[in-house]
Amino acid sequence: MARRTLRVALDQGAGRSGDTASSLTRLAERARAAAEAGADLLIGPEMSMTGYALGADVTRLAEPADGPLFEAVARLAADTGVAIVYGFPERADGRVYNAVRLVDGHGADRALYRKNHLFGDLDRDMYAPGDTAVVQTDLGGVRLGFLVCYDVEFPEAVRAHALAGTELLVVPTALMQPNVLVPTLLVPARAMENQLHLAYVNRCDVEGDLDYMGLSTLVGPDGAELLRAGPDEALLVGDVDPAAAADLLAEHSYLDDRRPDLYGSLAL
Repeated sequence: MARRTLRVALDQGAGRSGDTASSLTRLAERARAAAEAGADLLIGPEMSMTGYALGADVTRLAEPADGPLFEAVARLAADTGVAIVYGFPERADGRVYNAVRLVDGHGADRALYRKNHLFGDLDRDMYAPGDTAVVQTDLGGVRLGFLVCYDVEFPEAVRAHALAGTELLVVPTALMQPNVLVPTLLVPARAMENQLHLAYVNRCDVEGDLDYMGLSTLVGPDGAELLRAGPDEALLVGDVDPAAAADLLAEHSYLDDRRPDLYGSLAL
């Protein structure tokens, strides 16, 4: 069977911090807009349903992966036919994780990923680190993988996905000023050096003293920007074509040309 493109919508924006109800209302509007644009998948920022810098409030807002928030998002996904990636604080095993979940267009759970690399005290004071390097699922014939924000700044994390066959790496983010080189330089380089599509979806609001910069992007496997937002709220829609990566890999493959025998110290 011929493979088709996957139309993705990047939702650069968020509801009011600490207000899950407002986030759900906003998500419903964005999901309907994504459906009207023919999108198969809607991706929101890091902790899109609750806010990111929650402090002690994270305990009140955290819930199990199959809690009321999942049920609400699943109904919304089924109603619109659009798969949704959303971020939330997950309570599990007496800990709280910075998690993202994918619900498909039928409302079924497809993937759950917990942020592995925690960013300074801001993250460590609220969350426990995940311990699974690669979480993947197939959606519309495309192999999706997941990281969160700071994770993508570690080349090993993205390379692990490339080696596992990820075709679209989904990276919900809450990156603040003045780190502009991450979305504009590092993220395109990660896509290019691993020859995969990368959707980097950042917040663009202000939360306390954190000023989120936006600049969300969808990058192709050659490092070219297919979509790029500015600093303001936006819904960007574009296509992920697995054939583009296949054509590129047929010309040359960084994975095939690696020298793992020389890289032993990278695991230390």
